[in-house]
Amino acid sequence: MEVQGKVKMIGQTQTFGNNGFRKREIVVTTEEQYPQHIMVEFVQDKVDLLNNFQVGQPVKISINLRGREWVNPQGETKYFNSIQGWRIEALQASAPEGAPMPPMPPADAFEPATNLNTEDHDDLPF
Repeated sequence: MEVQGKVKMIGQTQTFGNNGFRKREIVVTTEEQYPQHIMVEFVQDKVDLLNNFQVGQPVKISINLRGREWVNPQGETKYFNSIQGWRIEALQASAPEGAPMPPMPPADAFEPATNLNTEDHDDLPF
């Protein structure tokens, strides 16, 4: 699965417990009619993937949905979900509406075809 949008926030790397578990969070705001602020966590060696990204940058993040079951001390079962990223790519920023299109090359920049066979002019494949 993938999430696309602009980076809203990149958190600091957090380390937990004696085993050195590492986690880093990023929030991406989707660009749709009702924008969503999606928090994605990167864990262990994947936390370093966020080093080259900045707030405001358009990105595409490959994700996995994770779910956990936990039984509290009172015996009640609780369920938790997380969105875990495993790849992040920079996207090209889309041109704002009304922005001019890049100029077309001049017409004389194209050379006419010279390999035309006049006998094959009406030899359509259908």
